[in-house]
Amino acid sequence: MIALRDIHKAFGPKKVLRGVSMEVERGTSVSVMGGSGAGKSVLIKHIVQLLKPDQGEVWVKGQRLDLLDDDALDAMRLHIGYLFQGGALFDSMTVFQNLDFLLDRHTPLDKKERRERIEETLAWVNLRDKAPQYPAELSGGQKKRIGLARAIILEPEILLYDEPTTGLDPISVRTVADIIVRLRDERGITSVAITHDLLCADIITDNAYFLYQGEIIASGTMETLRRSPHPELRNFFGT
Repeated sequence: MIALRDIHKAFGPKKVLRGVSMEVERGTSVSVMGGSGAGKSVLIKHIVQLLKPDQGEVWVKGQRLDLLDDDALDAMRLHIGYLFQGGALFDSMTVFQNLDFLLDRHTPLDKKERRERIEETLAWVNLRDKAPQYPAELSGGQKKRIGLARAIILEPEILLYDEPTTGLDPISVRTVADIIVRLRDERGITSVAITHDLLCADIITDNAYFLYQGEIIASGTMETLRRSPHPELRNFFGT
């Protein structure tokens, strides 16, 4: 479903990614872990081509994204949902309007059909009653779930999560993580999540990659990473 092959990325003299390769099978949930500044956000942005590699190949659904023209890339992006770390909701719009904005712009649905899709999606994240509210009226956990609702409103095949549970209490972490698992299990969505949150990672992860100084130093299940003798992983997991 997703393949990154020998990805290199630098910003001026700073080398952020140094030959990163990873595979994500269809219908699985992959976590990208590592300390601050390891290159996790830079890596995930290559999957949706918010960044292009200096060297290497980005493959999604059998197409090499880094070679697509703008129109083909825009079409591919409609199959990819992205949950930004801060939610990235439009503050001047209600929850309903935030979701309707995407449907109105990217689907042929009429007004009644868009409303039904929005109500169904909000019910999925258990926030149907929040449709008339503005982002400022929501808690941190609710904003994350509305951001997730917006990420799935176009019914993508792939979801990318940038720190989906940062700043949330343990109950909210479990709520968001359980939704991610349901999206995998009930909708077959393929997901890639950047996370520092071990509780979230333990719930959602089928396979994990650990990034250190721009290189993958370990991959496998969460248990495999926990058993690694590498000092960086031992420090990360507190073992």
